[in-house]
Amino acid sequence: MNYKNFDRGSLLVILATLVLFVIALFLKGFTHDFLLEAAVFLVSVKLIMNAYKNIEATKSLHRKLDKIYEKLEKMDSCKK
Repeated sequence: MNYKNFDRGSLLVILATLVLFVIALFLKGFTHDFLLEAAVFLVSVKLIMNAYKNIEATKSLHRKLDKIYEKLEKMDSCKK
């Protein structure tokens, strides 16, 4: 995992979510509410994972577009 893709705000949200989950775990224990807390935590993790995948997909798309642009520039310079 490349942490350069996350800004400080995202890392702060990740840390806060984890801390709040652990606090809720100790305060509520392994009761019915634990399942609710775990579900909220898992939803947060899923959103973070999707954000990371979107960043990676965008970077990949930019690299591919840059290659296409370079080839078009070469073709244009050859025609002149």
